[in-house]
Amino acid sequence: MSNANKRIPVTEERWEELNELKRAGETYDDLLAELIQEHQRRQLVERAKEVREADSEELTSLNEL
Repeated sequence: MSNANKRIPVTEERWEELNELKRAGETYDDLLAELIQEHQRRQLVERAKEVREADSEELTSLNEL
């Protein structure tokens, strides 16, 4: 990963919300990485839930692949 810094414009309200989430000693880069990971996990859980709830007729049997 490059050490290049990027600027991301945010509203004052969003900046304050991010600042409230950030722990002492944590960088904003750390915080954003954590938020992204949490979002990806939620997406994975939601997708798994959708697959479990899908009608078996909608799913392709592994034998058919």
